[in-house]
Amino acid sequence: MKHFEVNFDGLVGPTHNYAGLSFGNVASQSNAKAASSPRDAAKQGLQKMKALSDMGLQQGVFAPHERPDTYALRRLGFKGNDHEVIHAAATQAPELFQAVSSASSMWTANAATVSPSADTSNGKVHFTPANLTNKFHRSLEPVTSGRILQSMFNNPRHFEHHLHLPDNDHFGDEGAANHTRLCSDYGNAGVELFTYGRYAFDSSKPAPQKYPARQTYEACQALARLHGLSDENAVFMQQNPAVIDQGVFHNDVIAVGNQNVLFYHQQAFLNTDAKLREIQNKFGEKELFFIEVKDSEVSVQDAVQTYLFNTQLVATGAGTMAIIAPTECQENDRVASYLADLVSRDTPIRQVHYFDVKQSMRNGGGPACLRLRVALNDQELAAVNPAVMMNDSLFERLNNWVDKHYRDRLAVDDLRDPALLDESRTALDELTQILKLGSVYPFQQD
Repeated sequence: MKHFEVNFDGLVGPTHNYAGLSFGNVASQSNAKAASSPRDAAKQGLQKMKALSDMGLQQGVFAPHERPDTYALRRLGFKGNDHEVIHAAATQAPELFQAVSSASSMWTANAATVSPSADTSNGKVHFTPANLTNKFHRSLEPVTSGRILQSMFNNPRHFEHHLHLPDNDHFGDEGAANHTRLCSDYGNAGVELFTYGRYAFDSSKPAPQKYPARQTYEACQALARLHGLSDENAVFMQQNPAVIDQGVFHNDVIAVGNQNVLFYHQQAFLNTDAKLREIQNKFGEKELFFIEVKDSEVSVQDAVQTYLFNTQLVATGAGTMAIIAPTECQENDRVASYLADLVSRDTPIRQVHYFDVKQSMRNGGGPACLRLRVALNDQELAAVNPAVMMNDSLFERLNNWVDKHYRDRLAVDDLRDPALLDESRTALDELTQILKLGSVYPFQQD
């Protein structure tokens, strides 16, 4: 039996914009109100997907959500037809309207937490959509994300889907952005690392003071229970509150892991030495690489600005790996120098590939934010909806779809244009046919 790690990248939606909605995300706030290019954003993402597919990796596509979310606006008291609802909300509550127009579902690292069949008690791949309660605009996502996941992974013999955790900050869950899996091989039982920012029920424990901790310890415990993990293959690690207050809003901004490598910043965690010993003990005697980046090598500020750790760490064969990095890493002398040195060391990381994902980066999401990792064996991969898997034909078809439906430029004020909703729905209706998803959007179910 063969085993793979499959990356499912979020396809950027037609309303991609810079409204600066994400408090605690430095890039999101610093680029607020700038004009965006939904077309460029979608094509940059597609180019990365195709490049990874061409490298021999398994690569899939995750569909965007319907925006503006007129259904949420109706729940909040706005009445009339869709165009009237948009006009009323944009006029009376512009901040709220910007939130329901966000294309944030593009960052599929937050779509769900996934545990592969090798780790779970019933031998199935488990999916739990993230509730994303900390940010209103993201809290609108879990129901549709769940529908899309069930359409992509729709064979109950292999896949088990859970309802997202309760919609309350006590169980704040940000999905795979705070979840890392280490293993000797994708098909072998691994160690799943759940990283949290605070304890919901114990205010005496360490917590950030400036920016919110979006993931709770209690949410991490619940996910491990739902997925049928044992004490021997789960480790709970607290993110350093001091780095959250420096703009590290998710663990994947300060650490990334793959197979037998954990690549992390010196300031990433609390009680680091003890937790690394726990990981090693549960990993067993197999070789495990802890690659720590010290403050003297790369500062937290440089890591946040370049997203050094919000990179993809992918297996390239024969025990070697490559880092998929944004061009911002290449443009920062200190980070570029560090990466050039890293690939010469005696670790599995031997290559760095740089990609232009600036449209996403300016909104606070790097290469790792754009993808959801799912470890699958060949039987499970064969059970995935084949229409979502990247190949030459799908790449060409999706690029043509973007050219047909996406605007080249979008300012925040353009979100109130009622034609944008019609354009988006037309695009998404066609996309569900391309990806054979069925009726996953509310407008298709009315």
